[in-house]
Amino acid sequence: MESNADEYLMLSGIQHFEFCPRQWALIHIEQQWDENVRTLQGKHLHRNADQPFTKENRGNKSIVRAMPVQSHSLKISGICDVVEFIKDSKGVFIPEMEDKYKVYPVEYKRGKPKQNDADVLQLTAQAICLEEMLLIDIKTGFLFYDEIKRRVEIEFTPKLKQKVRDQTQKMQEYYIRKHTPKVKTGTFCKNCSLKDVCLPDLMAKESASKYIERKIKE
Repeated sequence: MESNADEYLMLSGIQHFEFCPRQWALIHIEQQWDENVRTLQGKHLHRNADQPFTKENRGNKSIVRAMPVQSHSLKISGICDVVEFIKDSKGVFIPEMEDKYKVYPVEYKRGKPKQNDADVLQLTAQAICLEEMLLIDIKTGFLFYDEIKRRVEIEFTPKLKQKVRDQTQKMQEYYIRKHTPKVKTGTFCKNCSLKDVCLPDLMAKESASKYIERKIKE
């Protein structure tokens, strides 16, 4: 039996969770958000890719932009920046497109490749969604980084897919409990768009929403 799609978490949240579970909870559970230069740059970059569900044909390649995806097993849904369908006799037959294709998700990112797996896990989650929806196996995808102006190929290994499953399970557990975890602070906090909401006062027992409410009353 399929779950109610309204209960699904945002696919993009997995990159927040990998960066910092507390940041993810502040955004996705407590609905706190603030913008810094990095988030604004990211939005500007995505405008070039996010042209709602448009399709473009280039020879043997079909490019679908802003493609909605979901996974019933992970209980997540979201949007792929770009999904490339390349005709290939060794690919998988896709009835809607009446031919055999190899499928590649492509995610656009500001900056350059990160030291953590945040971007990689988001792309892997997209691949899992596409695999479920199209009943295919996707081996690789690409992350395009604006700073270096090129793609980085990502192999979707069993280890990466399992990490996505583990992380989304934790996200679901926190979301059901409405739990905002405490985390160990570090230098990465300086670039967090929520640093003024999260630190240092919120490492106490109160939630971000209660903290803000108390500050307003003061």
